[in-house]
Amino acid sequence: MHQPAIISCTLHDYIEIACLYGYQIKLRLKDEQTVEGKAINILSTSEKREYLLLDCGQQINIELIEIKELQVLTAQAKFQSVSFT
Repeated sequence: MHQPAIISCTLHDYIEIACLYGYQIKLRLKDEQTVEGKAINILSTSEKREYLLLDCGQQINIELIEIKELQVLTAQAKFQSVSFT
């Protein structure tokens, strides 16, 4: 059986913090796209894939393994940016 790709617990914690505080964030994805929005929640599927629910005018799901870099745009946040590579 194929194991789904996962991110480290440390990186997962940063995403959880962003969601907990409702940070405005900017994501750079592995395909070099950038997406900005408010971190809402982490969603898991029955296939063990995890997604960040992001509100950028509409709600979208970004698979966690597609994130290359997370930058926090909210002032006085607990952290500023983290690289997922």
